[in-house]
Amino acid sequence: MLALPAWATNGYFPHGYGLKAKGMGGTSLALAQDSLGGATNPAAMVWAGNRADLGLDAFAPKRDAERSGAGFATLNGQVSSDKELFWVPEAGYNRLLSPSLSLGLTVYGNGGMNTTYPQGNFNCGAGPANMLCGSGTLGVDLSQLVVAPTLAWKPAPDHSIGVALLLGYQRFKAEGLQAFDNAPGFPPFTGAPGSVTNNGYDSSKGVGLRVGWMGRLLPALTVGAAYAPKMNMSRFDKYKGLFAGNGDFDIPSHFGVGIAYQPVPAVTVALDAMRIKYSDVPAVHNPSSNQAPLGAANGPGFGWQDIDIVKLGVAWQATPALTLRAGYNRGDNPIGSADVSFNILAPGVMKDHYTAGFTFNVSPTSEITGALMVAPRQTVTGSSFFNAVLGPGAGGNETIGMKQSSFGLAWGLKF
Repeated sequence: MLALPAWATNGYFPHGYGLKAKGMGGTSLALAQDSLGGATNPAAMVWAGNRADLGLDAFAPKRDAERSGAGFATLNGQVSSDKELFWVPEAGYNRLLSPSLSLGLTVYGNGGMNTTYPQGNFNCGAGPANMLCGSGTLGVDLSQLVVAPTLAWKPAPDHSIGVALLLGYQRFKAEGLQAFDNAPGFPPFTGAPGSVTNNGYDSSKGVGLRVGWMGRLLPALTVGAAYAPKMNMSRFDKYKGLFAGNGDFDIPSHFGVGIAYQPVPAVTVALDAMRIKYSDVPAVHNPSSNQAPLGAANGPGFGWQDIDIVKLGVAWQATPALTLRAGYNRGDNPIGSADVSFNILAPGVMKDHYTAGFTFNVSPTSEITGALMVAPRQTVTGSSFFNAVLGPGAGGNETIGMKQSSFGLAWGLKF
């Protein structure tokens, strides 16, 4: 079940978890639609009933980077990331031990980032090079998988609390960053030469927690909230010269509140507000301009800021067998113009996401769900890092951009 994602929607988190939520802009905190509650609000699981879910999302991001206006013409150029299709699985299982107690399991990809830029036609003074003056393919591959056993309990008929144990696994590799590995002709960048790039995949493990509450305040109004503190992960030893903190790359804390309202029995409107604290992770949050070696405690990072996300969704029970969904997800862009160069590797600039979906009941116990997401192109432009290395004006300006779409199908079994 290891996902190989290229997510870069709400930062590097996906816009939603579960195909039903994804069809509604990612709304999930006050809804109990499937057994993916371990990824969103574990308190929802006791409302979801006995069921199992298995889904697969085809995610298609298009990422590109361009440098122009450089004093050295051979630094100018444009490249697009090669790989543009990724398969993202998800699975969940939930069983009611009693009408007020449930035990479940959710398996999901927490997020990730992938870029694979070809070398292109760049030259940094020592022969052919990629856009960041290394050799060969330039890019990174980060994927995060979480297995989440859940327990949910109703202390009262209209209220539930839940907890999910988060068992995290992530893997990472970087390619084409030889210029940052204290290469000849460049200033020293890292305190751990040989642990920056082209070391293959390294893995990391950790344990975390998610807690949640859900309450039906009125027959037509449900409210939910969930919180996951920072998950401490073991270090990427092969890349201790790249990530701040000797290869430390934790999963940031995130939390949110949501409401779901039924103006009429056949229509549900849901609204979630969330925050992801990328400032928890120095490797992600530290400005790329930090005057310290790569890998040091205060070493350069990607400069990502904390982001706020608003998710709006609607579901319409069109017929007894068919539910239609639509949604909108608006998230902050965590990347500023001062950190564009480092984020050629991780262009998580997306803001707007438009979604649609459906569920069709094949039988009283079996259903098929589909979800579509389209995110229009976003860009960020800023001064190149090479202006500081090679002299003012030498590096020109850089622009990173992305657009994306996805379509997924899931099968749900009620028992």
